[in-house]
Amino acid sequence: MYALVDCNNFYASCERVFQPQYVGKPVVILSNNDGCVIARSYEAKDLGIPMGAPEFKFRNELKQKNVKVFSSNYALYGDLSNRVMKILEAFTPNVEVYSIDEAFLNFDGQNIADYHVYGLQIKTRINKWLSIPVCIGFAPTKALCKVANKIAKKFQERTQGVYIIDTEEKRVKALKWTKIEDVWGIGYRLTKKMKAQNIATAYDFTLPHNANFIKKEMGVVGLRLKYELEGKSVLEMEDAPAAKKQIAITRSFEKNISDFGEIKERVSTFATVCAEKLRKQKSCSYAMILYLQKDKYKVENERYNYWRLETLPFASNSNITLSNLAVKMLKELFEEGGIYKKAGVIVTELISENQKQFNLFEEENPKHQALMKVMDDFHKKTGERKIRLGNQDLKRTWKMKQNYLSQKYTTDFKQILKVKCH
Repeated sequence: MYALVDCNNFYASCERVFQPQYVGKPVVILSNNDGCVIARSYEAKDLGIPMGAPEFKFRNELKQKNVKVFSSNYALYGDLSNRVMKILEAFTPNVEVYSIDEAFLNFDGQNIADYHVYGLQIKTRINKWLSIPVCIGFAPTKALCKVANKIAKKFQERTQGVYIIDTEEKRVKALKWTKIEDVWGIGYRLTKKMKAQNIATAYDFTLPHNANFIKKEMGVVGLRLKYELEGKSVLEMEDAPAAKKQIAITRSFEKNISDFGEIKERVSTFATVCAEKLRKQKSCSYAMILYLQKDKYKVENERYNYWRLETLPFASNSNITLSNLAVKMLKELFEEGGIYKKAGVIVTELISENQKQFNLFEEENPKHQALMKVMDDFHKKTGERKIRLGNQDLKRTWKMKQNYLSQKYTTDFKQILKVKCH
């Protein structure tokens, strides 16, 4: 038996953990640079605030409807997500983290008498320890877990947030209730094709006469999904994700920049964060791509995207080496008088630290690794990037517009929640 644990309105729920005065009130979370709505509480959805709504267009409406607005606080969300996953590991060792707010659980080999009671125990513990509401769907396959979870979330009062598909009758009834556009892996384009073929529900998707059409449109992926919805488990639990094959840090600036010094500071910061991520997954990079984007509304010609690729003579994950390379490439790409709105650094051609080959004629200063270890240890201990290169801004890592940012309650000692006892 599998289970899918899904946190309800996760970003909004994270904000409410430390600001419970907003429980039951409309809350929305904005994207980077406070651009558009990327998460909504149930109350905000009921008010008709659409997903992806640009903040500047809906600003007055949000104020009129007393909607609480937050900037994205990814440090907080990531930490609470890790805590949720740690709790789940106490119920089964077989946990697959599917996204920041979802995880699949596998209970093979465990003797569980009542899955509904067990699900309520999981739900209660997460709510008691973290105040994060979740819904849980149990089923014999991962795809059916997705369906069960939707039912648990849709009918929370009736199901108590836990629903189990454990009989053929429940499976058929659930599939007939599920619209084809709500099936796991069916996107907008496939939905149009499915409906043109009179496949309106998940149950229609499993009918034998549609097998050839599904195979033609979706290949083996579609057939696997069909088997899963039929109750035949073919999608196994996945291991921990492998090391990334490339790492990218790209950001839009909080305002348009034309000064070389400002862009240099941003590019250097992006390169050092790439280096930190390389060391975290114990990798080195042989090549770097620098990306610049001008404000396309303020350029005379059609071109506004610029990039350059350069290969290192030796693999590196040093802040100093990668920052120097990024700045060197920036000098070659930068155009005086240009108005830039975005930049990015991508490190690629990654190898394991253990596979690094030394260059006979040119090699990195061995003192770099000792210095990087000191910087990483300090960052891990304090949660702050206080030790930086001289060309970086000591006050901020990401220069983004975050006018509605909440505190980093669990990842910064200076912002930890204070409790007054009388």
